[in-house]
Amino acid sequence: MVDAADKLAYFQEITGLEDPDLCTEILRAHGWDLELAISSFTSSTQPSAPTTTSDSHPRDSRIRAESAPASGPVTAPQPGLAWKLVTLPISMISGSLGLISGAVGLGLWVAGGVLSYSLGVIGLGSGQGGESSAGLVSVSAAASEAMDFVAAFEMEYGTRGPNFVGEGFMDALQRSRSAYKLLFVYLHSPDHPDSPDFCGRTLRSETLAAFVNENFVAWGGNIRASEGFKMSNSLKASRFPFCAIVMPATNQRIALLQQVEGPKSPEEMLTILQRVLEESAPVLVAARLDAEERRNNMRLREEQDAAYRAALEADQARERQRIEEQERLQREAAEAVQKCKEEEEARERAAREAAEKEADRARMRQQKAMSLGDEPEKGPNVTQVLVRFPTGERRERRFHSMAPIQSLYDYVDSLGCLEVEDYNLVSNFPRITYGTEKRSLTLKEAGLHPQASLFVELN
Repeated sequence: MVDAADKLAYFQEITGLEDPDLCTEILRAHGWDLELAISSFTSSTQPSAPTTTSDSHPRDSRIRAESAPASGPVTAPQPGLAWKLVTLPISMISGSLGLISGAVGLGLWVAGGVLSYSLGVIGLGSGQGGESSAGLVSVSAAASEAMDFVAAFEMEYGTRGPNFVGEGFMDALQRSRSAYKLLFVYLHSPDHPDSPDFCGRTLRSETLAAFVNENFVAWGGNIRASEGFKMSNSLKASRFPFCAIVMPATNQRIALLQQVEGPKSPEEMLTILQRVLEESAPVLVAARLDAEERRNNMRLREEQDAAYRAALEADQARERQRIEEQERLQREAAEAVQKCKEEEEARERAAREAAEKEADRARMRQQKAMSLGDEPEKGPNVTQVLVRFPTGERRERRFHSMAPIQSLYDYVDSLGCLEVEDYNLVSNFPRITYGTEKRSLTLKEAGLHPQASLFVELN
């Protein structure tokens, strides 16, 4: 468990107050609840202390004076217990720029939940109901505060001053990075006696405002608001009016180029800003050239990638075409082989069928020849028959007069002189066709005895 001395040390380190008695009173008033005390310190009414422009006052007196609101409580998102990170160092530009060196913390945008959890681990978080009682300013809340500041500034001092952006500090910093400009920061203390004159005379100077609007991105914040108060702690503002010139450095870090504390005339401010701009010009030019080189390199890589993809797609298209052509040739070759195989099979089948048919015909001729029996010898009951074929060939044979006409057909079939089976035997004088209806008649009944001359007529 963390004791009271540790809580007091944390509270002093987080809030920047150096007076241990004042810190003790604040913690005791909040029941030594560190998180509640810090939230109350940044968002609720505190007793006002006399404000002075002297640089010789102790830091705790200045903080108390500048943290007291003018009238009534100021409602703002409560910061999380991340104030330890506010004091993290931020890289500074030195050397050729001849500017301010040192460390400025920007831990304002680290998630409050993470730090609340970290403090809860060491016993500092309230953690009731498993929820953190405070959170850092969200982007929308930071932008709302910035827009409120711009509206209040223009309502009180008019629109002739710098064009303050209505967005959070980190967004304004990113805007300056994108525009390759420095960020002009103005922290407004509404209770400071020098603030009205500085805003009304210096910031509203047409020459100064035009120079700032042309060469800087301007961001302003009220130290009574959450983000303005945090920025005053981060930039360690000790006198007001307070201005600073910063530029992005690395992640969660900025480079503080110049602090301007206390009242300044338009001429003094213009001289300071011109000097800072001249000293930082090489850095901005180098950043712009580096970004252009990166864009050119990226564009070149994109063009090379596009050319490579086009060449690759062309190669792939040619390869697909080659593969398709090869597959087509293989398919045609396979189809040709299959066709040859089918033709060969058809020829073999036709030959086999022809052979079978010829065998059947030979067998039929043999059977019909056997059915005729032996040729009879000449006699009164024997008929002499002459058969002429379409080819001119002639055949002659003797038959019994009582043999049927079908025996003549069997005789013609047994000779094998015809390639067809559909034919008729016909006599010329008189012309008589001995078709199917007469095949059962005997030769004698058909008038073909004792001799006949017939010819084969194909159907």
